[in-house]
Amino acid sequence: MITPGIVSATFREKTAEEVIALCKAAGLEAVEWSENAHINPGDIERAEKLHKQTINAGLQIAAYGSYFRLGQNEDAEEAFRISAITAEAIHAPVIRIWAGTKASADASPEYREKLVKETRKICEVAKGYQLKVALEWHKNTLTDTNESAMEFLKAVDHENLYCLWQPTVALSMEERIKGLDLLGTKLLNLHIYYWPNGTRRPLSEG
Repeated sequence: MITPGIVSATFREKTAEEVIALCKAAGLEAVEWSENAHINPGDIERAEKLHKQTINAGLQIAAYGSYFRLGQNEDAEEAFRISAITAEAIHAPVIRIWAGTKASADASPEYREKLVKETRKICEVAKGYQLKVALEWHKNTLTDTNESAMEFLKAVDHENLYCLWQPTVALSMEERIKGLDLLGTKLLNLHIYYWPNGTRRPLSEG
């Protein structure tokens, strides 16, 4: 069963209240609340309030879309913990993170290994907050190709690490479908959109 929802960063210029109203008007059932767009990391009061607003509107919390990037912090565990505490406060089941800042083609074995070790630590921290960790499926990260993403998941080898998925523009339709098949039980949420030639268009057109 797929629960349809919205990623709040899609409407980062709108208030949380407006996002909830849009979600209801579209007949959607859940919200992935985005860090920085609608909840700043560490703003526990705001997170708790937004959880109540979402639930009172009859919607579910799909995830907390953090902007924590692997390999960017001297003390990664403590930096991540701020986002994890915020995700816990909004009662999110999943926290989204990013697999670094380099395209897989530019990533050295040493860089990948650094991120592998960091990810294992992050996954353990998340378990303490009853959170599943999901990598964003995105260009210019280690999940920019099916092969790199699966290699990274295998290298980390942690039961608390999963992936989100989106139709990466650089990949063909066949490659996108293959990626979905490869992820299997490691797939949590789907991010879908229709962006022909880099221009956002209504889903109904695609």
